[in-house]
Amino acid sequence: MQHMDSPRWWRSAVIYQVYIRSFADGNGDGVGDIAGIRSRLPYLRDLGVDAIWITPWYTSPMVDAGYDVADYTDIDPLFGTRADAQELIREAHEHGIRVIVDLVPNHSSDRHAWFQAALAAAPGDPARERYVFRPGRGEDGELPPNNWQSVFGGPAWTRVPDGQWYLHLFAPEQPDLNWENPEVRAEFERVLRFWLDMGVDGFRIDVAHGLIKAPGLPDLSGDGEDVLEPTKRIDHPHWDRDGVHEIYRAWRRVSDAYPGERIFVAEAWVANPQRLSRYVRADELHTAFNFDFLRAPWDAARLREVVDSTLGALTEVGAPATWVLSNHDVVRHVTRYGREHTESRGPVHDPGDSLDLERGTRRARAAALLMLALPGGAYIYQGEELGLPEVEDIPEDRLQDPVWERSGHTRRGRDGCRVPLPWSGDAPPYGFSGEDVEPWLPQPESWKALSVERQTGDPASMLELYRSALRLRRENPALGDGDMRWNPAPDGVLSFSRDPGFTCVVNVSGEPCDLPAGAEVLLASGDLVDGRLPADTAVWLATS
Repeated sequence: MQHMDSPRWWRSAVIYQVYIRSFADGNGDGVGDIAGIRSRLPYLRDLGVDAIWITPWYTSPMVDAGYDVADYTDIDPLFGTRADAQELIREAHEHGIRVIVDLVPNHSSDRHAWFQAALAAAPGDPARERYVFRPGRGEDGELPPNNWQSVFGGPAWTRVPDGQWYLHLFAPEQPDLNWENPEVRAEFERVLRFWLDMGVDGFRIDVAHGLIKAPGLPDLSGDGEDVLEPTKRIDHPHWDRDGVHEIYRAWRRVSDAYPGERIFVAEAWVANPQRLSRYVRADELHTAFNFDFLRAPWDAARLREVVDSTLGALTEVGAPATWVLSNHDVVRHVTRYGREHTESRGPVHDPGDSLDLERGTRRARAAALLMLALPGGAYIYQGEELGLPEVEDIPEDRLQDPVWERSGHTRRGRDGCRVPLPWSGDAPPYGFSGEDVEPWLPQPESWKALSVERQTGDPASMLELYRSALRLRRENPALGDGDMRWNPAPDGVLSFSRDPGFTCVVNVSGEPCDLPAGAEVLLASGDLVDGRLPADTAVWLATS
């Protein structure tokens, strides 16, 4: 385990994303909580991760699973108390695990005291200046101020009884904060200090590319973009505006005043790696999720192109790459890789696109070794180390994601990657909750073969592959932060080396391929056949 005082730990950290509602339920109400996380810290320690990132645990009406925050410095009773959070941070640190919390600065809940005050105030009152209120268009202001659309479907504006409209790029219950207002900036610096004082090691910033809107709030021109896709525009009226960088420079000054390398990771959906690199300049955020890698199809040329463009752009600003294959907003990669069209398209699947889970699992094993061998850090989404597939047949009456309702029941949303984890036993809730408790989302029968208990000690399991890979990664000085170089390889094969003496070969082609002569196999994602690497398999080698 990394020492808690190791400098620049974040440049090579493996961080485990805890989707709190679905990780472990400590109080038996069917929803994951802080007590559940605390009970599973030994599991995370033995897995070999350096830190956990916990999705929002703040007071919330839970319209968007906690991403609608009513109080940024308190814990929702569903998950526990502030004292529980304090204990979790302390215990995690005892296990050598750092704790990163989720911060949601683009919007608050409509139940937040500030928004309640804004609704009670008259137009033009300072209370309204904390949010984005505007008069409508049309003869009587009956039309929205502009044509912006909500990410969850429908217009991004809602009208209040006195005739003004407020902006919400997400659900109507998630009004956008006005980051031109100094009071908003001061409040979030207070929130940062509150959690830093409690001992957290960093923040994941939700919608880090939002926050600043173009002056005058102009219409979005041209044909509509898919709102779940990153923008391809450089001058978008509400995504990736230059003004966000001033905010993050101020935040960096706050975190730098604390001991022990407290860090930020950005969720920034932007047009290209060059735009992303601006978020991780030396005086801004530390790292940013690499969505280009997550979204890449299972194709050697495309994967290599993403690795090259990412490392090229980030090296220029001195930042490490951060690789990620899945999260709580996209189809799990075992399922993505098992389809004909393997690139990620957000929480969307085409039931006509036939699914081969065996192939998807084989590719996911290879992708894990690729990701963990690349220079920089990596994020593991809870359950990927168990090889969990997307649950695509949740009954419609159990779906909870606001996307389902907001899309008029045309898009099922993101619940399929958020199903509670299977820990033990042969029937739901598989040790996630108490025996007769029904979890907040139903778990499939097939998951009994994928539980932590069932996979532990089975050398062929996904869990033991991750445990071995993370142990080797910690022990091997070639892995983590640093450089790499590509080796000559046949079409459809990725081969790269890192010093001292390490080579990773990933066979993305349809045919077996030869391995370098005289190399010693450290770890393989599948069995070699006559000394050759089969299709959809990766291997780590010790080379002289």
